[in-house]
Amino acid sequence: MHESERFHALDAVRGFALLAGVTLHAAVAFLPSEVPLWPAMDDSRSVELAVLFYVLHVFRMTVFFLIAGFFARMSLERRGLASFAWDRIKRIGLTFAIFWPLVFASLIAVIVWNAAAANGGTIPDGPPPPPMTVETFPLTHLWFLYLLLWFYPAMLVLRGLGRLVDGQGRVAALLDRLVRLSVGGWTPILPALAVALVMCLDPEWRMWFGVRTPDFGLIPNPAALSAFGLAFAIGWMVHRQQDLLAVWARRWAFLILLGAGFSAAGLAIVGLEPTLDKAPTDGTQIAYAVIYGLAVWGWTLGLIGAAVRFLSGHSPARRYVADAAYWIYLVHIPVVMAAEVLVARLDLPWTVKFPMVLGGSLLVLFASYQLLVRHSFIGRFLSGRKKPAKAKAAAVPELEPA
Repeated sequence: MHESERFHALDAVRGFALLAGVTLHAAVAFLPSEVPLWPAMDDSRSVELAVLFYVLHVFRMTVFFLIAGFFARMSLERRGLASFAWDRIKRIGLTFAIFWPLVFASLIAVIVWNAAAANGGTIPDGPPPPPMTVETFPLTHLWFLYLLLWFYPAMLVLRGLGRLVDGQGRVAALLDRLVRLSVGGWTPILPALAVALVMCLDPEWRMWFGVRTPDFGLIPNPAALSAFGLAFAIGWMVHRQQDLLAVWARRWAFLILLGAGFSAAGLAIVGLEPTLDKAPTDGTQIAYAVIYGLAVWGWTLGLIGAAVRFLSGHSPARRYVADAAYWIYLVHIPVVMAAEVLVARLDLPWTVKFPMVLGGSLLVLFASYQLLVRHSFIGRFLSGRKKPAKAKAAAVPELEPA
């Protein structure tokens, strides 16, 4: 398989992982939880959407960070160190700095609107929000960009140290063999055990929600740094031995069945309704953590393998969706939450409301991309492209996830 074909497949998965996040956040309002998980919770709740949320949450960020690591090394090899670092500062660091205040302000506006709508047009009195500190800083869903700002320098430092002390490449060769052992067999047991370990060591672990995401705080929690950093590092190392993608492509069905089976086993333990209860200490959490880790890596390798197997050809439609996905994910939360507020007081079942929220949000988001972003300086900034779209179509595109 030609290298560019693999890149088209991985870019399709990247777009899918980002759009899966839109679906996940559209479903939160309908989860059958006894505690409010979201500012705009709906009266119509759904166990089916809880299962969908659970499964998407198992794999989507691990898939994203693995592909991010793969394309990061690809970009570094193509650009060189200085150009790569400057590109990451612009497309990740500057994007975070620009979009975070816009997204945060929009979220606050929608939350205030929701509170007023739920109280007859008046905003109820309540305690003031906590002050922003290093521990409480609200990263929102843009925490994925913030983690990348940790991972890129970390990998560059490790790469530099490796070249300094491993002139003959023995350590690199050993790491290659370890990666092949970890994700080149039928069962990705080693990364699964690593995920299980970091979850069990997290004192704030809520079992139903898997790896604790670093939504708050400028110092990411160790579980997220470790679990998602491992995925990023594996993606980086897989770029060194891309035949592993062909291995996953041959075993895609088995790996997806592995992920689905262990997801079902995990739900059998924690139940279909989300809970914020902390993990018990009776041994159940260990078994569940291993099951969850196997679900994470079964889905991750299986979905990437399926994409390499079936989506390696160039597709203008998939390319368009992949291009739009970055913008859509950056700005989607306020749009989705606003849609949830709009339908919250309609006397309709979730089977009607959820498609309204998801479909309406995607319509607005794709329209905003087409009309405001795709052919504007915003699109050029987010994609990192300098050439017009038609001139770039024949070339291998810049596919590294932003």
